[in-house]
Amino acid sequence: MCRLRSIIVRIRPRKTSWPLALAASGALLLSGCADFSESTAEQDWEPAPELTPEAGPQPELPEAGTPAVPSGRPGSPTPVPPPDGCTDYDKAVIATCLDTVSAVAALPTDGSAITALAAERRSGRISLVGTDAERSDFAALNVDATGDGGLTGLALSPTYAEDRLVFAYITTPEDNRVVRFAEGQEPKPVLTGIPKGSTGNQGALLTDGKGALLVATGNAGDPAAAADPDSLAGKILRIDTGGRPAPGNPRPDSPVLASGLHSPGGLCKAADGSRLWVTDQGPEQDAIHLVRPGEKLDAPAWTWPDKPGVTGCTDWTDMLAVVTSGAGNLQALPVTQDGSIGGKPQVTMDGDNGTSYGKLDGFDPVTPDYAVAGTVNKDGGDPVSSDDRVVIIVRPPSSGAGRD
Repeated sequence: MCRLRSIIVRIRPRKTSWPLALAASGALLLSGCADFSESTAEQDWEPAPELTPEAGPQPELPEAGTPAVPSGRPGSPTPVPPPDGCTDYDKAVIATCLDTVSAVAALPTDGSAITALAAERRSGRISLVGTDAERSDFAALNVDATGDGGLTGLALSPTYAEDRLVFAYITTPEDNRVVRFAEGQEPKPVLTGIPKGSTGNQGALLTDGKGALLVATGNAGDPAAAADPDSLAGKILRIDTGGRPAPGNPRPDSPVLASGLHSPGGLCKAADGSRLWVTDQGPEQDAIHLVRPGEKLDAPAWTWPDKPGVTGCTDWTDMLAVVTSGAGNLQALPVTQDGSIGGKPQVTMDGDNGTSYGKLDGFDPVTPDYAVAGTVNKDGGDPVSSDDRVVIIVRPPSSGAGRD
């Protein structure tokens, strides 16, 4: 019996135990083995068959939408004790004592538990974590973490239910690249040769819901590269799982979907695929862009002149949630029916408005009400004894500015 099957049996929780435990805390918040022995090195550009993603199980939605009361403040039903070593008493925390969790990928759920992969930027380690499970090693990638490089992007395969493959965006001594792997196996290169520099190496990954993989790349410290159509730097790329330009791209022979990025923090899309967003940390301001295929990213949907360090994002239909690695909070922007930003962001999880977990990076939705995020407090933050952590985030209540 493969080790993956044994992990599933071990992490299966009691039915609906995690929503009840999470609500009580008051905190804001696999059946086969994949194998591939064939060579998967980067390939020449050529058409590839379009893949059809298989939807995961539909979860049972827990009650959500009520803002949490920070622990220890008036109105809190039970103050949460501070962490004790690697033990964290906050029920929203599902993994502790990790290192710089720069990316997370939520696994399909039936509603009885939340399980995710958590990637560490500097070590290249990927762990399987969950609401009713001990952390277990999933994979270890060799990365060059100098500057802002390392392991910065993570996404499940568009056909994860069938192949159990995972994609990662990593920095090596030679370049930035996309690799793929299954649990416990060596990674295989998918797309190599993405320019590397002293800065601008971080990237982000997302599946587009149509069988393709979206790759946001940094400009490698060269703003001119982002405008160069022949460079892979500073772009949003759309490729198939073999690294070739995906069918339906603006140019059939090019993986470039859009251009003009500096240092991308995260990619996210609407549940129906109608919108695609990318966050970007620029030299003068942070921004989030509504991506339009074939166009330059020169007209942000929203900007932050104070540069809070925008990273991961989640599109919750009438709300666009963005986490930050500088300010250490969550910012919820109302989204109008036409897909534009309808007002100023509502700031939560900053200690004054909800429990703060410090610097946040990876961010991936689990259900229409819940997401998982990683902390990066060991990378220039103020870590507590249980950092770095993976936490469950509850969808903030809408301010109404973005509703019809």
